[in-house]
Amino acid sequence: MAHPFALPDFQPGTVWLVGAGPGDAGLLTLLALRAIESADVIVHDALIGDDILSAARPGALIEDVGKRGGRLSPKQAEITARLIAHASEGRRVLRLKGGDPFVFGRGGEEALALAEAGVPFRIVPGVTAGIGGLAYAGIPATHRGMASATAFVTGHGAAGTVPEDVDWPALARGAQVIVLYMGLRTLEDIATRLMEGGRSPMTPVAIVSNASTPRQTVVTTSLVRCARESRRLNAKSPAIIVVGEVARLHDLLAPWQQISPNGETVADLAATPATAAAQA
Repeated sequence: MAHPFALPDFQPGTVWLVGAGPGDAGLLTLLALRAIESADVIVHDALIGDDILSAARPGALIEDVGKRGGRLSPKQAEITARLIAHASEGRRVLRLKGGDPFVFGRGGEEALALAEAGVPFRIVPGVTAGIGGLAYAGIPATHRGMASATAFVTGHGAAGTVPEDVDWPALARGAQVIVLYMGLRTLEDIATRLMEGGRSPMTPVAIVSNASTPRQTVVTTSLVRCARESRRLNAKSPAIIVVGEVARLHDLLAPWQQISPNGETVADLAATPATAAAQA
C-alpha cells in the first residue's frame, strides 16, 4: 500500500534488527513492515506469529531460531553467526524479535557482534510487552498520582534463576511499579524477595499471558498470592507481570477496551448471548 512517508531502502549485505511488538500485527511499525516485505532472509524468534510472517515476500528464506523450553534451539552465538554469514553473502537479513530488540531481546549483543564483523545494520525499535502488553490489559505503566517510577526487570538470569545482580530490597522500596519479563518460573522467589525488602504482601499484581493476541489472559491477585494463583490458573508463557497499584486499573479499564476487529468491547461481548458472542 502506498504511503506518504520516505522509508529507507533495505540494502543487500545489511542486517536489520527489528522489534515486532508483543503479538498483535497491528503494532508493527512502518519500518518493521518494510523490513518483512523486503528481506531475503528472516531469522525470527518464537514469539513471531504466522500472520506477521505471512507478509514476507515470495521466496524469502524464513529461519525459526526461537528458544522453547524442553526443545533443542540454537545458541546465541549460532544465531549471530547466521546473521553475519547471510549478510556476507549479500542478502538482506532481517532479525525479527518479539517486543523491542533492545529490551531483554539480546539485540545489543547481536549489534556488537555485527559491528565487530564489519556488517552494517539498522535498529528498528518495537513496542515492548512491558508497555504495549500491559496497555492491552488495561494497565498503564505509569499513572499520575499512582505511579511515577516504573522499573523493567528480567525474571531470570543467564542460569535461569533469579538474577543475583538485582538489588531486590532497593527495588522493592524504590519502584512504585515493577514490570517483570520472563518471570513465571521464578515468581515465587521474586515475590518473597520483594516482601522481604519491605513491599506489602497485599500489593496488587497482574499476570498478562500472550499479551495483545487472541489468546491473551489476565490474572489479577496480590504479591503474597501471585505465585500460587499463577499455578492454580495455569498462567502461560510468554507472560508479563506487573507489581504495583496500577494493576488495580485492569478491572476498571479492560471491560471497556475494544478488543475485536469489529470494535466490540469486553462489556459488549459479556452482554451478548453466548452463541452470538462466539460468532463475533
